[in-house]
Amino acid sequence: MKSLKSYRRITVKIGSALLVDRATGLKRDWLTSLAEDIAVLANAGAEVLVVSSGAIALGRTILGLGKRALKLEESQAAAAVGQIALAGAWSDALGRDGLKSGQILLTLGDTEERRRYLNARATISTLLKMKAVPVINENDTVATSEIRYGDNDRLAARVATMMGADLLVLLSDIDGLYTAPPAKDPQAKFIPVVDRITPDIEAMAGAAASELSRGGMRTKLDAGKIANAAGTAMIITAGTRLSPLMAIERGERATFFNPSANPVKGYKTWIAGQLEPAGRLTVDAGAVGALKSGKSLLPAGVKLVSGNFSRGDTVAILSPEGREIARGLVAYDAADAVRIAGLKTAEIENVLGYEARSAMIHRDDLVVSGAAN
Repeated sequence: MKSLKSYRRITVKIGSALLVDRATGLKRDWLTSLAEDIAVLANAGAEVLVVSSGAIALGRTILGLGKRALKLEESQAAAAVGQIALAGAWSDALGRDGLKSGQILLTLGDTEERRRYLNARATISTLLKMKAVPVINENDTVATSEIRYGDNDRLAARVATMMGADLLVLLSDIDGLYTAPPAKDPQAKFIPVVDRITPDIEAMAGAAASELSRGGMRTKLDAGKIANAAGTAMIITAGTRLSPLMAIERGERATFFNPSANPVKGYKTWIAGQLEPAGRLTVDAGAVGALKSGKSLLPAGVKLVSGNFSRGDTVAILSPEGREIARGLVAYDAADAVRIAGLKTAEIENVLGYEARSAMIHRDDLVVSGAAN
């Protein structure tokens, strides 16, 4: 694993349990040590972005809400209190090392809707040009279960790929990936390097290890797939010790995920990183071969349409075995896609009653898993 100082742009994600103690609140000594690490990297020429969880957990502590389950509006109120405290803490910690910072609160649409994605990217890029550290979190004051990232691991991966980071660091309460959850299986073996996240690798993931965090190893592997596709390397390591980034520099245990050798670029990075496809198209073996050869997806190759999507939405393309092989922007809404699935191009106009596109998904709007685009 090469030095962190060799990376040009680094996104660091911090989980709630690392930042907030349930009894005492913010872990200021730990935050100070992390800010010092960020300053070391900044002084070495790296641009650092922070994705910081902790608003709800901190607000819960400040408001004295205890351990009980919170209603949606209580979580949102806790986030409102926690966000202002968290932003101030980051500003103070980074300011001690001469670094400016700016808070960015995102909702799902800010990365999933193209125009808002470009606007968010421009804002964060401007902060970096101004030598300020972007401190990013989901806007939990307005997010609901239907329109949220669900965890900051995937948000961090989305931010990293949106901003063209060459490294994503997930600071966690576990020091890397194991063949099984080590707390449950004493025979679990540590995995230092992952070249590709395969179904076997995904099967190793367990549930979240902390009540304060929503994410677990499974969401970290989801983040790894998003990062990998865009050519961003990823590290999972323990953030529980002081100065966790410099611990990586010292060679402390961490799992390194290699980036794809054939990453997607530009517009297709946005398509590949979409968190939740609006629908799914199951295709035949012939279509699988055509897609891997760089061709568009034609209606003739589509065997099953599922989901309630609109034209222009991102859909997943599944092989006959049900494995996701690609994602793309669909040229038809779900109702019309169902009507023309399996038809030859010449038959589409007769069925729909108008001259339509020949491709269900054009190759320019298509990203095939593991392929250069």
